[in-house]
Amino acid sequence: MSAHRTVATARRVLAQLRHDPRTIALLLVVPAMLMTLLAWILDDANWQRYAPGLLGIFPMLVMFLVTSVATLRERTSGTLERLLSMPMSKADFVFGYALAFGLLAIVQAIIVGGLCFVALGLTMRGPTSLVLMVAVLDGLLGTALGLFVSAFAQTEFQAVQFMPVALLPQFLLCGLIVPTDDLPSVLRFLSALLPLTYAFDAMQKLAQNEVVSSGFWVDVAILVAMALALLTAGTATLRRRTR
Repeated sequence: MSAHRTVATARRVLAQLRHDPRTIALLLVVPAMLMTLLAWILDDANWQRYAPGLLGIFPMLVMFLVTSVATLRERTSGTLERLLSMPMSKADFVFGYALAFGLLAIVQAIIVGGLCFVALGLTMRGPTSLVLMVAVLDGLLGTALGLFVSAFAQTEFQAVQFMPVALLPQFLLCGLIVPTDDLPSVLRFLSALLPLTYAFDAMQKLAQNEVVSSGFWVDVAILVAMALALLTAGTATLRRRTR
């Protein structure tokens, strides 16, 4: 893998997105709209309860959707095959995409986090900077997961169909609806294998504690490890074209 080619890939992806206002709106505007809608329909107590978790869930969902469709489009259009015929490895492509969408995840986290903390009255005891960091990591996880599952889709519609398979079980088991300690033992074991569980747990620790505990950093380390593992798996499963 070459750092120069990885950065060049990221620049190409960002240049393409600059001319795609609908995707930009999906990445940056839709999460803000969803958090605003959530604040509107919930009373203050429930807003303070659910918003921290969803602040981590929405970035993963949106980044997964955009990345999986965009990667598949590169394959079906023949762009990926042409790129890989040049001195570019699959790792350059995958990590270039991760870099590009990671930068967008930072912008997304600043916009949505700023809206929640400044305009919508969300309060969290932990440092705001760490809240935004976890949101960015969630976005990167969504990107990595989207890159991975796109290898198993042949059409953009199939890529979208993977969303409930890849994300809905995580949403149900991460602790947002039922605390993980209250889950049946089998489901508790499954939840421990899912990245969204650690993202939600990290956000809850920041929401409830002023002092950043070692458990928070364990969650962050697991999120980073899972993101890298998914990016590596995405590199291994990436195909030049869709047949």
